[in-house]
Amino acid sequence: MHAEIIAIGDELTSGQRLDTNSQWLAVALGELGIGVLYHTTVGDDMAANVEVFRTAIKRADLVVATGGLGPTADDLTRPAIAEAVGVELYEDAASLAHIRKLFTSRGRTMPQQNVVQAMFPVGSRPIPNPHGTAPGIQLEVARSGGAPSLLFALPGVPAEMKEMWHATLAGEIARHFPNRQIIRQRRIKCFGVGESKLEAMLPDLIRRGREPSVGITVHQATITLRVMASGPTEQACYEAMEPTLQTIRESLGTLAFGEEDDELEHVVARLLAEKNRTLATCEWGTGGLLAHWLHEALDERAYLGGSVIRSPQAAILGAGVAGETIDQHGPVSESIARELGASIRTRLGAHYGLVVGAFPEVDPDADEPPSFFLALATPEIIHIKSSPFAGHPEILKARAAKQALNLLRLTLIGR
Repeated sequence: MHAEIIAIGDELTSGQRLDTNSQWLAVALGELGIGVLYHTTVGDDMAANVEVFRTAIKRADLVVATGGLGPTADDLTRPAIAEAVGVELYEDAASLAHIRKLFTSRGRTMPQQNVVQAMFPVGSRPIPNPHGTAPGIQLEVARSGGAPSLLFALPGVPAEMKEMWHATLAGEIARHFPNRQIIRQRRIKCFGVGESKLEAMLPDLIRRGREPSVGITVHQATITLRVMASGPTEQACYEAMEPTLQTIRESLGTLAFGEEDDELEHVVARLLAEKNRTLATCEWGTGGLLAHWLHEALDERAYLGGSVIRSPQAAILGAGVAGETIDQHGPVSESIARELGASIRTRLGAHYGLVVGAFPEVDPDADEPPSFFLALATPEIIHIKSSPFAGHPEILKARAAKQALNLLRLTLIGR
């Protein structure tokens, strides 16, 4: 049993608007135990809409569409569904009365063109939309050689779509598919190696057809392992996942830093709170990104603040670096990172001073990428870490900030 989600609108196919409805619906369907096998996006073209609905009905047990239920000429969902299943449209008196009432309650007269929003394919029934003029459509479509396909069409306005989902669709789907398996997932967050190396560390876990399944995704150098299981109950799902989760934790060790919505700054925040320690930061290359994350995750008792610099003069006048150190070693150096760490820790009276040093210039013809430096000043010692400055430009700042957080995390857990 699987579902297909259809998102309708030129604004989606042209890229002018991001399709967040399909993402939300996929998660909601998964929570009901229904996997989504297809996501289809189609523009405001009648022939294309008809073909999309015909195809979805043939291959999916459940079809959920959003968009195209407005009153204008480019809203084609109603006639497209009717043509796809070979029926006419009829006017539903109760839906039309509700639409008129909405206009009246807002002190407006309903335009004649809104009558079309009360039109439905024969054999379907309306889905109430308490706060909008576009009722949804529910239709069961017979298929040759198999069970019927259950089709829902919802308005594209996210607030209306979600309200109608909770009020009507979730219950209807649960009743229609009573023997479905519950699907649940757990996420483990990892940092410190590349995707392929991490996958090689997992013994045959990321194999298609495995149960529980393990998927791997990467976002700004953070790797997320998604463990998914199906079963008759939530408890059965979580119990089925636990051996796999334990294998991942044992295989990856400190590379696995958190679970579910954890980011590195959240883990660092918890560790600092547990140890009653404070932190200050100084950033050259990351331009305040590290401070922003920490400001959101920690309160003022743990994160005391920091400085953002971007020139040698700022390092001397604002961050306490000696001019002769700059002259001797240049901005991109272990010595500068060391002085920045000691200075920010002392100036703000923090237990730890965390530094992201200046980023180097990149020579595309060089055999090896240049390095930049991180520093972590503690009351006892200053840890220095060099890292290659390489990778896609869009993730360099985020990865550097995460490398700094990870250096602090490993220190806090004694690694």
